[in-house]
Amino acid sequence: MKIGGIDPKTVLNEVFLVLPRGETQLVFRAIGLKDMEGFDAQCPMPKAPGKRTPDGIIPQENDPTYLQQLDKWGKQRLGYMAYHSLNPSEIEWDIVKENDPRTWGDWEKDLRDGGLSEVEFNRVLALVMEANALDEAKLKKARDFFLRGQVPPLTSNGSLIEPLAAPSGEPVQD
Repeated sequence: MKIGGIDPKTVLNEVFLVLPRGETQLVFRAIGLKDMEGFDAQCPMPKAPGKRTPDGIIPQENDPTYLQQLDKWGKQRLGYMAYHSLNPSEIEWDIVKENDPRTWGDWEKDLRDGGLSEVEFNRVLALVMEANALDEAKLKKARDFFLRGQVPPLTSNGSLIEPLAAPSGEPVQD
């Protein structure tokens, strides 16, 4: 498949964050994930318990246990996204393990234990979200870039003064 002559698979969606550390820098690279199928296969979304009524089974979405499970699931999901998005950064994780869903939610603790401050962690989180989101600012930038390429270039002979004669050879009228 191509769109406007471009194969979308060949265009990498990568964003960067450089954190200054004295004379060195910590460079984070994040890529957008194609999908969350790997997560969904290993961690299906929890289902609210149901209460049987004469009208059928009604989900109890305010059940405290369900809400705790949903919160844990959301943290695991974000951890999976962060781990895989930050893969190009070549991070050597201490807690998070690629094939252990129980550890994915600990990506924040892993980075903080590795020395990142609150502000730095928030920047890394924003980087992950930027790589995996399409916001209005990105769309506007892409539109503006596209439209600049659509405007025909101005043609000029390089002269900044009015010609003395029109192309027909007759004098120019003032």
